[in-house]
Amino acid sequence: MLNLSKNGCSVWVASSNVGLLTPTAVALGKFDGVHLGHQRVIQPVLHADSQLSVASSPQSKENQEYIYSTVVTFDPHPQEFFTGQPRTLLTPLDEKVQQLRSLGVEQLVLLPFDKELSALTPEEFVQKILVQQLQCQQISIGQDFCFGEKRSGTAKDLQLIAAKHNIPVTIVPLQTYTGNSPTESSCVSTNPTQDVRISTSLIRQTLEQGDIENANLLLGRPYTLLGVVVQGQQLGRTIGFPTANLQLPKEKFLPHQGVYAVRVFILSETSDVAPSENLGVMNIGNRPTVNGTYSSAEVHLFDWSGDLYGKKLAVELVKFLRSEQKFASLEALKTQIQLDCVVAKEVLSAEWEQ
Repeated sequence: MLNLSKNGCSVWVASSNVGLLTPTAVALGKFDGVHLGHQRVIQPVLHADSQLSVASSPQSKENQEYIYSTVVTFDPHPQEFFTGQPRTLLTPLDEKVQQLRSLGVEQLVLLPFDKELSALTPEEFVQKILVQQLQCQQISIGQDFCFGEKRSGTAKDLQLIAAKHNIPVTIVPLQTYTGNSPTESSCVSTNPTQDVRISTSLIRQTLEQGDIENANLLLGRPYTLLGVVVQGQQLGRTIGFPTANLQLPKEKFLPHQGVYAVRVFILSETSDVAPSENLGVMNIGNRPTVNGTYSSAEVHLFDWSGDLYGKKLAVELVKFLRSEQKFASLEALKTQIQLDCVVAKEVLSAEWEQ
């Protein structure tokens, strides 16, 4: 059992029961992105101890055990296990913990997704994992949740099986966003009446197309890159635009290559210090003008001077400005970056006024 406690939200790799906080109220799913749909699935298990005791007598309330709000997910992602191919994630573990903690989740359980777990029947999964291991008292799942060997169990099946153990199951309807829908040329349409199902795959699609505004709407927050500043080639400072080279988790999903208007938070090592906020532009890509050979994420902060090496930054993507392109010279690149900064300042200023 590995405990990766993160300021109030404990992370358990549940290969055994040692240290696991029980009994639990469980939100069950993959939860990559912790988007608006995921948040609706998580909501019923928050403060579940008070919810379950609403109809109880005062005497039974006194004897009732505390129930820990718990998100249960899988590691690695099931798709990665079955395909054998690494899968990039909207929210790597560090970010997922941060988002869950902000929602009020007390515990995250990572079930090792392996041959043994994938071979469990729906009945075995409920009995061995939810009942015996997690001592589950309440379950919340999305309408499209599937589980057990070959994804043979449905949300309704889980509800029926759990009922045999007197465990109530909340099935949360699929969440939709009214206003935009995928099209061939863009991830969104101009049809203001179309309902779109909120999903991780749709958010990945919007990010691939640089449609940050709609990705942020579906997430319910800005898409964020979280990483440590490391030394790069230091070419930016030679043209008057020093950049912080961000080392990101290798599994972090990157959006469309290009330049973005961003908000940057310099995170403190201590949780009691509020992060400082800065505005800037970020380039995600291979830097073709200087014959870059690998993808990087570099951010230039407006009106900033100081050493950022070793600092942890959270970069919120606000608006996609342009795709990455190769310029004829460093001077031409410098001119374009100047224009990018002007546009980014206008975008960020307008957003602030709203």
